[in-house]
Amino acid sequence: MIPRLVMSLLLLLPLLGCLYILAGAVAVGRYARRRPHPAAAFPSITLLKPLHGAEPGLYENLASFCAQDYPGPVQLVFGVTDVRDPAVLVVERLRHAFPLKELTLVIDPRRHGSNPKMSNLANMAEVIRHDTVILSDSDMRVGPDYLRRVAGELQRPGTGGVTCLYHGVAAAGVWSRLSALAIDTHFLPGVVTGLGCGLAQPCFGSTIALGRGTFDAIGGAEAFADQLADDHAMGAAVRAQGLGVAVPSFTIGHLCSEASLGALWAHELRWARTIKSIDPAGHAGSIITHAFPLALVAAALGGGLPALALAGLAVVGRVALCLRLERAYGLPRHPYWLIPARDLLSFAVFVTSYLGHGVNWRGHLYRLVPDGTLMTDRRPPSR
Repeated sequence: MIPRLVMSLLLLLPLLGCLYILAGAVAVGRYARRRPHPAAAFPSITLLKPLHGAEPGLYENLASFCAQDYPGPVQLVFGVTDVRDPAVLVVERLRHAFPLKELTLVIDPRRHGSNPKMSNLANMAEVIRHDTVILSDSDMRVGPDYLRRVAGELQRPGTGGVTCLYHGVAAAGVWSRLSALAIDTHFLPGVVTGLGCGLAQPCFGSTIALGRGTFDAIGGAEAFADQLADDHAMGAAVRAQGLGVAVPSFTIGHLCSEASLGALWAHELRWARTIKSIDPAGHAGSIITHAFPLALVAAALGGGLPALALAGLAVVGRVALCLRLERAYGLPRHPYWLIPARDLLSFAVFVTSYLGHGVNWRGHLYRLVPDGTLMTDRRPPSR
């Protein structure tokens, strides 16, 4: 028999979770209505795209950055570490499709630390030609006004960097749809709620836009070559310069291409352990965001109808949040019937994040130490 006080606490957690979902729906609508900062000038831009393999949708992702309606000079730099990387052929396709664009390919195997992406970026940085530097992951997809919007935000007074919120774009299959749901119903509203409360200071690999002087002042990409949470560390370094990191109200697309449960699990576990390493208190507090599985736990332990009612309320709230998000950002409809499974999977990832420190990143095994540093680990990561 569960003591009454314990059962009350078990019911309180999903109740708070339902209120959190409601707060997220309100925050998303408000944040999406924020007015952008128009660009007063159009500085020259170097856009850095580190590549690794011909991942699904890569050509379309990169092409969206080439097809920008931007009046200033733009240099697009792509980087790989091996001349045999299939991404090289994708860049060649881009050169044929966009012959008037300045496309530079850097092939350089040098390693500057344990983070392969930042090593790649450090090599690419040697060919930067312009005043503004934008780092963006290869799985992002943008609209033609992306550079105009980012340039405008970077001109806000006191701003040293710009990062972008992102929504999920499912490539194909149930696993990619579950991945997109995680972004749109957990990650995105969580960040926006944190921004609204003044608790979040995000910086994402989706976009990190910096003036060249700021990029050099924080040590360039090489200074973060041992960090798993390299984007977060770069944002912290910009703020340490006394400058802000702007987060505009629009979102860009993150292509979710997971083709199996194993790929989805490895990606989300790496993500969860990264967050745990940089914000352990916030990660622990995020337990209240798992209202549906917490209500099921309470029901299994004797919570009865109140627990089942909270479970139903949590699912309805998550669907309402999803609808709000779709309307605010003009996104296509999600498969709402996957929401209960999505919530259960998110809770399983949350619990497992505390059962080890290993991460699997692009087939390489690493161990994450408490300060967020990546250490090469030959052993299979803890799952």
